[in-house]
Parts: sequence; structure tokens; C-alpha cells
Amino acid sequence: MVDFLRIWWLMSVFSVKVSRELKEKMERYRDWVDWPEEVRRFIELRIRELEAEENFERVLEELKGASWSVPKGFSAKCVREDRDSGQCFG
Repeated sequence: MVDFLRIWWLMSVFSVKVSRELKEKMERYRDWVDWPEEVRRFIELRIRELEAEENFERVLEELKGASWSVPKGFSAKCVREDRDSGQCFG
């Protein structure tokens, strides 16, 4: 009971307006779909996507400002070594 109360205390309410037609369709499938859980999972996934995009942009900006560089010919040498190793897939 204590865990339930702790979780309940940490939860917030988020309301969404949907068309009457959509609400009726949701009602039709309520035995198969836990709509609040579906919405929570979607929001969590979307937040993770946005955070990943934000982190990617931050890292990209840091790399643009980096003062180091890859030595000339390094990429070609690495590709050649990979090809010669016989470990390539494809």
C-alpha cells in the first residue's frame, strides 16, 4: 500500500481533448487497449527522441569547435586495413 501511495504522489494529471468520434472509437477498443498506458508510453518515447536529438546537436556543436583533426590519409588507411583483413560483411 505504501508503494502505491508513493507512486500516486509522484504522478501528475495530463488531459487531452479528442474529437467525439475518436473518443467513441477509443471506447470501442477499451477492452484491448489501456489508453492511459499507451499515451504515457508514447510521451516517454517522444521525450527520449527529443533528448537524443538535443544531445546529438550538442555533441555536433562541440565537434565543430574541436581544435584537433584526423591526420591526412587516416581514413583511407583504416578502410584499406578493414578490406585487407577479410572481415568485411556484404
